[in-house]
Amino acid sequence: MDRLPFVSGPVEIRIEDHVRIGGNVSILSARVDDTPVFVMKEYAEIGWNVTISVAKQVVIEEHARVSYDCRISDTDGHPRESDLRAQNVPAHPRDVKPVRICKNAWVGNGTHIMKGVTIGEGAVIGANSVVISDIPPFSLALGNPAEVFLRNFGRPSRQPSSGPSL
Repeated sequence: MDRLPFVSGPVEIRIEDHVRIGGNVSILSARVDDTPVFVMKEYAEIGWNVTISVAKQVVIEEHARVSYDCRISDTDGHPRESDLRAQNVPAHPRDVKPVRICKNAWVGNGTHIMKGVTIGEGAVIGANSVVISDIPPFSLALGNPAEVFLRNFGRPSRQPSSGPSL
């Protein structure tokens, strides 16, 4: 851990072993759900200057990596209706949707991951993308909004883990 993250609001933080957290990381929460939860599983990594907004749940699974300058949010932070926004009413629970970054996924720098998104196992998100829908496992997605560019991308190698090849 480079520095302790800045934490604001009521959020339960579960961090497993061997994680890496860069500096200037913010974990922000608003009470929409009874217990907002942020989870980092083993060997997960978050780069510098990452902001995570949690109103319900954000999970970063094993060996997933989030590069620098990224934003992850499970809510828009405000209601849909303009009159309610003008009154500073919090987001309605129906508009809060968990985010999951599955194991071995890579999120490129400057990416924004929006509410309700699941990034599949081993998927790669190109730099500066805006992800508004699920990305299938082992896909390369990029753009604004992010679209799947390649499928069956980045699958695990079939090379032996040790010893000479015959």
